[in-house]
Amino acid sequence: MANILIADDASFMRSSLKFIVESAGHVVVGLAKSGNEAVEMFEKHRPDIVTLDILMNGGDGISALRQIMKLDPGARVIMISAMGHEEKQKEAKVLGAAGFIRKPFKAEDIVAEIERIGSHRV
Repeated sequence: MANILIADDASFMRSSLKFIVESAGHVVVGLAKSGNEAVEMFEKHRPDIVTLDILMNGGDGISALRQIMKLDPGARVIMISAMGHEEKQKEAKVLGAAGFIRKPFKAEDIVAEIERIGSHRV
């Protein structure tokens, strides 16, 4: 079981991810609507894993990743992106993202990536 922070500017995506994560036995410690809010919630909750949408209003996922990694270089962050954002994915990897999920995704893809990231302590 992992404590997970979910960040996505689309309420449907936040709700979907929350359902998937909780159905897999994990705990959602926060739902952020922006990258800026994700950083604030990360500082407050110090989750085991963060899911960050790459493109969000109010501070994007790349900026949030950069700030989270400054706060905790061992943070485990899974970036979520749509097709066509390969350059942003490369940038996220350089910044320290531990995993990637491409939209549209299946529930089992999310669970598998959480399990993979969660099993590797940084």
